[in-house]
Amino acid sequence: MCRWLKGKLHSCQRATCCMKVNFVVSCKIGCFKICSRNYLNALPLGEAAPVCQALEGCLHLRSPFCCRSHLFTVLHVALEVAVYAEYTWEVFPYCWELEFHLLLLLLPYLLLAGNIGCFVLCSRADPGIITKSNHASVMKIYAYDGALFQKGIRCPTCDMEKPARSKHCRFCNVCVHRFDHHCVWVNNCIGAFNARYFFFYLFTLTATAATIAIITAAFLIQVVLLTNMMHGSYIDDQGQEQAVEIRFLIQHLFLTFPRIVFMLGFVILLTLLLGAYCCFNLYLALTNQTSNEWHKSRRSGCSRHPTLQPCDRQVVYKNIYSKGVWMNLKEIFKPPTVLEKEKKT
Repeated sequence: MCRWLKGKLHSCQRATCCMKVNFVVSCKIGCFKICSRNYLNALPLGEAAPVCQALEGCLHLRSPFCCRSHLFTVLHVALEVAVYAEYTWEVFPYCWELEFHLLLLLLPYLLLAGNIGCFVLCSRADPGIITKSNHASVMKIYAYDGALFQKGIRCPTCDMEKPARSKHCRFCNVCVHRFDHHCVWVNNCIGAFNARYFFFYLFTLTATAATIAIITAAFLIQVVLLTNMMHGSYIDDQGQEQAVEIRFLIQHLFLTFPRIVFMLGFVILLTLLLGAYCCFNLYLALTNQTSNEWHKSRRSGCSRHPTLQPCDRQVVYKNIYSKGVWMNLKEIFKPPTVLEKEKKT
């Protein structure tokens, strides 16, 4: 059993299987280390391909954080259970006594039901795994743009030519059609066939955190108003009377309702992070991009493609997959198939 401490594999071209590898292998059985750089360039073409496949296969033995694992899924469920336990145990009864509307108090539970449904669909649905049987049909769906996706590049692990907009997932060890990313929270790849479930899952999760944050903040504000705390005063360490300030107010609320205030801070932070990520995914959907394509274009700078242009010239990338806002959204919720592609042509 080997644990890879450092490794990076680059693409294998159709004409030559040339890989730049910088890795360190640490093995528990038989203490040895292998350190090398760019050594595959010296291998003959016939020997480079098998080594390429062997190395890429070993990458999945590195650690639980580099392979498919239920660790983050369990953490996801535990955090959600903790938040809803605090909301049900303290926030809900207090708000009910303050005569908050029942539908408002039940809204987080309705959003939770929808989020669980989207979570199950997203984690269990086929993201678009490319196999030998469906490879020919997937190849016809998207055209190669010649910049991010080039014709003739093979996946050394799956031993298939990579369709446009596909990527090999090192966590699941499969090639995925219209690959977006591997989500550790749902323990599944996000691809062409479960992107819509992931979009709803992200939206309901953001709405859930925002709703709990709003209800909890409204409860604490109501407590402050009912106790007329802002117009009060307190005696400081020097024995002098001071007017209540925001810092003192927050400290007093934290000492009175420690778990509620801590939960409020957590869900506010979660709402901001999820809201920003939700907006980013909405932008990708409106422009018909995936996270993989967005990062790939930024990483390469969409420039200096040696197969297309000389090194001193820059390539201006154009997204050929965007077909307008409405069609881009439609593609998320109804992925194109080979039959639809043939009807249009």
